[in-house]
Amino acid sequence: MEIEIGKGKSGRRAYGFDEVAIVPSRRTRDPEDIDISTNIGQVGLKLPVLASAMDGVVDVKLAIEMGKIGGLAVLNLEGIQTRYDNADEMLEKIASFDPKIATREMQKIYQEPIKGELIKKRIEQIKEAGVPACCSLTPQKVQDFYQIAIDAGLDVLVIQGTVVSAEHVSLSKEPLDLKKFIPECPIPVIVGGCSSFSSALHLMRTGAVGVLVGVGPGAACTTRQVLGIGVPQATAIADASAARARHLDETGKYSMVIADGGMRTGGDIAKAIACGADIVMIGSPLSRAKEAPGRGYHWGMATFHPELPRGTRIKTDITASLKEILVGPAFENDGTLNLFGALRTSMATTGYKTIKDFQKAEVMVAPSIRTEGKFHQQSQKVGMG
Repeated sequence: MEIEIGKGKSGRRAYGFDEVAIVPSRRTRDPEDIDISTNIGQVGLKLPVLASAMDGVVDVKLAIEMGKIGGLAVLNLEGIQTRYDNADEMLEKIASFDPKIATREMQKIYQEPIKGELIKKRIEQIKEAGVPACCSLTPQKVQDFYQIAIDAGLDVLVIQGTVVSAEHVSLSKEPLDLKKFIPECPIPVIVGGCSSFSSALHLMRTGAVGVLVGVGPGAACTTRQVLGIGVPQATAIADASAARARHLDETGKYSMVIADGGMRTGGDIAKAIACGADIVMIGSPLSRAKEAPGRGYHWGMATFHPELPRGTRIKTDITASLKEILVGPAFENDGTLNLFGALRTSMATTGYKTIKDFQKAEVMVAPSIRTEGKFHQQSQKVGMG
């Protein structure tokens, strides 16, 4: 149902994770009986999670550890790791910047050109550890670097931008034709972001194995303030899941919905999947890991844009190991540790055995879900993160 914004404009009501709740069913299960495994093409994952392609989150070390635990980390092929052989020195410098100058100084650091030999080196380092390699490129850089990455052994390519469409129009240069590139690419391709039914459906029609859903919900992203665009995640994911069903009916092919951003707790991840996601992509929760390269800081992919930065460097602090954040055990009670143990327990408590089953869960609009009965937690600032 559309709501009148003014005489000349109406719009749908959209919902974020804090405004919805998962309704228990008539059945419950044991958490150990729950299956949250999934696949991206031929790449099998024990956990339905991608680590965001952000320099404060993923380097070779974290990608390897992530793979061993059962998830998949996405390395940014246009970031610090492929611009500097001494990437750790640059990351140490970024962590040292005063907040007042951080964006300007980061813009200078990211002026260093991307080096093909470092793309090759980073992917080979990940592959030598025996885990899958997944990396991201923006649409503008795909043709320049994708072949180097594939030759180095890349398993999954992510074509990622703030917004990526299947119909980019340019009067100055020939844009990347996703409808031609993706079917011809020898490895699975994930593409995004998007935030509507139509944009998700058109991206699925390119042959992408999955689409990233989320424009601006990330903890370090300022796109919604800078550009005024975006859709709250619960609604965006539900719309994309409807597009997935349409695409499946039309083609017989299943394109995964990957919820990208806006999730901080196990409850958020559970809600994302209950709204229709197959996998989640998270950044800021993993930037808090001891293995993360950001030294307790996190910043988005557009933070260092030379003309219009659409992200900021935020302090997230180092709190636990990557394993503790993903699969526990948790030593805090606010839902920020053992994220996928929480997902299993949420699924078990509501009676759903697999991810696809859980996507059918009843979801209710519940704006008071986080605050109802929580006066003491709020006043004492405990239990709520």
